[in-house]
Amino acid sequence: MDMRTEARTTDLERVSPAEGGPGSPRRSAGLTQPILAGIIAAFVGFASTFTVVLQGFTAVGATQAQAASGLLAICIAQGVLGIVLSQRYRIPITIAWSTPGSVLLAATGLIQGGFPAAVGAFILTGVLIIAAGLIKPFGRIVSAIPPVLASAMLAGILLSLCLAPAKAVGLQPGLALPVVLVWAIVGRIRRIWAVPAAVATAVALIVWTLPPGGLAIDHAIPDVVFIVPSFTFQGLISLAIPLFIVTMASQNLPGIAVMRANGYEPPVGPVFLGTGIASVLVAPLGGHTLNFAAITAAMCAGPDSHPDPARRWVASFAGGVAYLFLGLGATLAAALVTAAPQVLIQAATGLALLGAFGGALAGAIGVAAHRDAAIVTFVTAASGLSFFGVGAAFWGIVAGGAFMLLNRKWSR
Repeated sequence: MDMRTEARTTDLERVSPAEGGPGSPRRSAGLTQPILAGIIAAFVGFASTFTVVLQGFTAVGATQAQAASGLLAICIAQGVLGIVLSQRYRIPITIAWSTPGSVLLAATGLIQGGFPAAVGAFILTGVLIIAAGLIKPFGRIVSAIPPVLASAMLAGILLSLCLAPAKAVGLQPGLALPVVLVWAIVGRIRRIWAVPAAVATAVALIVWTLPPGGLAIDHAIPDVVFIVPSFTFQGLISLAIPLFIVTMASQNLPGIAVMRANGYEPPVGPVFLGTGIASVLVAPLGGHTLNFAAITAAMCAGPDSHPDPARRWVASFAGGVAYLFLGLGATLAAALVTAAPQVLIQAATGLALLGAFGGALAGAIGVAAHRDAAIVTFVTAASGLSFFGVGAAFWGIVAGGAFMLLNRKWSR
């Protein structure tokens, strides 16, 4: 275990009863809350982005069977990694597929050599991530990000998602309003059940709105398809290197920032090493890059997961277990969510992230001296801008960091 993590965990266990020691309300909260948080995070993560993943696979030449196999492979891999890493380090390390990477695949399209060449590029990307895990200076650079900027970037990432429930009510009030009302009413009675009740309401409405024929699926568990990789220069230049850069800048950096914003110091090198190896292993089955989660990590690492930070790792563990089941039933889950009105998925996702958004916003504006830099980070991350295939989250940190350095130099 990392010495800083071990020391922090020990300190948490020694705090007074009023702050979460043995016998306190925080300690007696039990495991139900983080388990539910992890399951919900897994459902939200899967439901909100699996269509982007499938679109990316098919854009670079995957057949329907190969795309389903890839989705299954990365679900199983990220579930196993989430279980192992969160239990090993006792902090809420949440693993996800690279959603920005999938967007890159969809934008790149078919390359010479077809899907086998894309699979070769996936393997090369995994090798690059392994190399990043073995180079310690990278972890030190990432850990130097000021917490206020990390919180501001997280708030910017979450803003558009947290606006979704209100937009959904405006678009289809008959479907979205019941979800929001259930969340609000149950939350006044017992906050821990607010999001689960909203998600259950959304699922019930999905089933209610299904066509008479129900879900059109041949079998629930997707077939595993092995693809022989092909290594090409175009695959390296067009896919592998851009996929590595996008994943590191737009996924791993925000994921690490989420952890730090919630008071954790993740073991960057071991996680990079583990996700890199897993990315190499799932590639011949059609899967692509694995990395730190960002949005779902906020759900597992934040106070809504558990009032005691030392117990929030249970949420990531439970989320990993949930992903094993989501992977095995990927075809059924995909059919259910695909058949659902998008406003229901958007409303449930936004409601689940409101707590994380509030915490991130409070952390961003808590230090008056750095408030301007935090606001620059926030608005840039929320803007959705993209340069060179790198998303707004990375540029938010760059803009805010530059503004902070400018202020320091100007004040001398």
